[in-house]
Amino acid sequence: MTTTRYAHLTHRLVHKFQVDPAVIHPEASLSDLELDSLAVVELTMTLQDDWGISLDNSETPPGTTLSQLLSMAAQAPPLNP
Repeated sequence: MTTTRYAHLTHRLVHKFQVDPAVIHPEASLSDLELDSLAVVELTMTLQDDWGISLDNSETPPGTTLSQLLSMAAQAPPLNP
C-alpha cells in the first residue's frame, strides 16, 4: 500500500464523504465506513479521476477494505493508455 495514496484516500473520505477519521484504517470496509452503494460508485469515480486509472465499481462490494481498494488501484490500468 502506498502511503501517498492511502493519505489521499483518507483525505477524500473525510472531506468529500464526511467519514469520521477515527474509524478509518486499512482494514475498515466500505460498509464499516457507512458508504452506501451510490457513495461507493462516487468514490470509485473520484479515485479514477484523481489517479488516472480505470477502476470497476462492480468489483468494489461493501465488504471491500481500504487496503483491498488500494491494491486494486495499484493493479488498475491507466484510463487512457
